[in-house]
Amino acid sequence: MNANVKIEAESAAPLSTASRVPAWMARLGRVGLHNLLPPIAITLLFLLVWEMLCSSPASALPPPTQVFSDTWELIANPFYDNGGNDVGMAWQILASLERVAYGYALAVVAGVGLGVLVGQSTWAMRGLDPIFQVLRTVPPLAWLPLSLAGFQDSNPSAIFVIFITAIWPIIINTSVGIRNIPEDYRNVARVLRLNGIEYFAKIMLPAAAPYIFSGLRIGVGLSWLAIVAAEMLVGGVGIGFFIWDAWNASLISDIVLALLYVGIVGFILDRLVAWAGRLVTRGTSEG
Repeated sequence: MNANVKIEAESAAPLSTASRVPAWMARLGRVGLHNLLPPIAITLLFLLVWEMLCSSPASALPPPTQVFSDTWELIANPFYDNGGNDVGMAWQILASLERVAYGYALAVVAGVGLGVLVGQSTWAMRGLDPIFQVLRTVPPLAWLPLSLAGFQDSNPSAIFVIFITAIWPIIINTSVGIRNIPEDYRNVARVLRLNGIEYFAKIMLPAAAPYIFSGLRIGVGLSWLAIVAAEMLVGGVGIGFFIWDAWNASLISDIVLALLYVGIVGFILDRLVAWAGRLVTRGTSEG
């Protein structure tokens, strides 16, 4: 009988040890496995296929191993500064982000304001909406010669291109959100006799926030796309000009690295705006 008790105790020991693993660690492991494993596997498969296709001496594009070896100095020293345009990738990206920040901020202020006007006023919608629909179809780079002629400087010209590119989805989504505010909300505002500022802060903005942030997410993505293209033409320090300069120097590996950084930064910008949208729309609707 004692032998049976001893066997049962030994068989139960592993179970008691496993039960001491915190629940949050097990849950974190499951979430990590669910969210990280698929992209890691696909990325490794993509790199393998890329390596196989581009390893031939006749290939015009470098394989990932060559890209890594060719650009190691850029990766290891992102903040070097040799003066002029000869600076590290971090400074290139920060210069582009600075232009995007100025242009995008202006687009947010003007876009939300015009969107509220168009959404609230039937006359404004009839007068401005056709103009907006025509102007938003103009390609971003088509504005660059006009902005260069007007500003006579490459930096404000690039900022203007960002502004004119990002503003349209913000206007359109904001106006749609304003027009879709439930009539009950408007009736509550009339009963409470809210003034214009109170109505905007307590009724209009919370109700239309999901639409507004949808426009903001589209706008920040277009901003990042436009600045890279604009910098290829206006020059100076920036990730777009870095790509164009690398092409002129036939540094294909540098271009590949820059494109990777562009994609990562664009993804981070989108996630930041989405995170801000979830904070604002919490308790009202999903952003």
